[in-house]
Amino acid sequence: MSDSNAREHLDAKHERNREQRIEGVKRWVEYIKSESPETWGPQQNAVVNDQLDAAQSVQTSTTHQQHVKDVAAEILEVSDESDSDSK
Repeated sequence: MSDSNAREHLDAKHERNREQRIEGVKRWVEYIKSESPETWGPQQNAVVNDQLDAAQSVQTSTTHQQHVKDVAAEILEVSDESDSDSK
């Protein structure tokens, strides 16, 4: 397989993965629209907690951990602003 073919193969794989992620997000949105937060909230928390546990087990650098905390804080800030704007 030439470098060009390998690159095209990798690009196609990335595009399929992207499409699958988008479809998964769409299914999740439909699910949370059809179910109460009491149903899907604990499920979402379990997934997030498992992802955090997995991330912590890879022993990332202190710099990377701080970056993740900063990004999470920014997301919460935007979410809080969005919540207060909608009230």
